[in-house]
Amino acid sequence: MSRLPSGAATHARDLVLLIARVGVGVVFVAHGWQKFRTNGLTATAGGFEQMGVPAPTLSAYYAAGAELIAGAALILGLLTSVAGVLLALDMVGAFLFVHLSNGVFVAEGGWELVVVLGLAALTLAAVGPGRYSVDRILTRSTADRATLSV
Repeated sequence: MSRLPSGAATHARDLVLLIARVGVGVVFVAHGWQKFRTNGLTATAGGFEQMGVPAPTLSAYYAAGAELIAGAALILGLLTSVAGVLLALDMVGAFLFVHLSNGVFVAEGGWELVVVLGLAALTLAAVGPGRYSVDRILTRSTADRATLSV
């Protein structure tokens, strides 16, 4: 079995990371927008209260803000590690306080989507955004300036 040349493999890896960041980020942005704008934060907090989520108003603001802002950051590859961890924590809360009690893997309100989204966000936080990202532009610029000043 032949392998890709290392340069091609690196580009392929970075392209896959870009696609993953955009795909996962879009899902989070859509859910954050729904909580923030479509349903509204008051209705989201009310829904959280009915589901037994602790501190429902604070939780609604956190979930909407994390999903919308950190989701957008994930798309851009901006502060990817921070965004990924915030989104993974958001999904831990969704899993524990909302979806776990449904008890069935692939049922209405099942927990598989929040698990996959949380693990994808955590993986992106650990692996990094790849070359096609704002993080890369910022770190490359910093590294370039450090090299030029030596």
